[in-house]
Amino acid sequence: MSEATVAGLLRIQATGIDPVDGELLLAEALGRSRSWLYAHPEAAVPAPARARFEALLARRQAGEPVAYLLGRQGFWSLELEVSPATLIPRPETELLVELALARLPAGQPLRVADLGTGSGAIALALARERPQARIVATDASLEALAVARRNAERLGLRVEFRDGDWLVPLAQERFDLIASNPPYIEQDDPHLAQGDLRFEPPAALASGADGLDAIRVIVRDAGLHLHAGGWLLLEHGWNQGPAVRVLLEAAGFSEVATERDLEGRDRVSLGRWSQKVPGRAPA
Repeated sequence: MSEATVAGLLRIQATGIDPVDGELLLAEALGRSRSWLYAHPEAAVPAPARARFEALLARRQAGEPVAYLLGRQGFWSLELEVSPATLIPRPETELLVELALARLPAGQPLRVADLGTGSGAIALALARERPQARIVATDASLEALAVARRNAERLGLRVEFRDGDWLVPLAQERFDLIASNPPYIEQDDPHLAQGDLRFEPPAALASGADGLDAIRVIVRDAGLHLHAGGWLLLEHGWNQGPAVRVLLEAAGFSEVATERDLEGRDRVSLGRWSQKVPGRAPA
């Protein structure tokens, strides 16, 4: 294997790979940062690093997400460990964090739940911004919870993690705000067999024929775990806003609305819990 330079390897990387992906993978292979690559374009790349880079590149060509190849993904102001057991945190989900923070006054010991936490992205972002809040995060995947716990420990953030489906681990507790980025893709959506989605955990992506099965469960049961005036925030697909608003209103939520992401697409629907629904336990 002939000697190669940083610039040379980046020039000859396979077509079809995003140049940024190539830079990230070469930086990973070298144990350096992307900025170091720019500052040292003529630096020699040792044979072991070149071999590692080419192996990572081949896996990326096969469609494996860069986040899984690196074992990490940025979200909010955090760098999170991710694995094939967790959904890859996406920038669109930061809207959910922003909307939650707007309803969580700083400096108060509010109680918050994050359902289906995965890598812990939402819970940990909220913990970073509201350190006095008590945050509980649930997930049915023990592997995902292990990743989330490692993220919390490494970042020094206080979140309590519990194993179980959606609201089940919350027992009889009540919260000021419940947030979730549940699976919401239709189970026969062809996109599940394309791109990065092929490598992400199916249970974190698809939820029934119309993609709303998990959201139905959460909306149905959330009132039993919210204080009066508490908020429920749900991320969903671009075309699901009207359906989610109907579910929220039928369950007894008020101030129901849908917020759009930076691309102008419906992304998060929310509602405020009222006690005026027959059969619901009082807060």
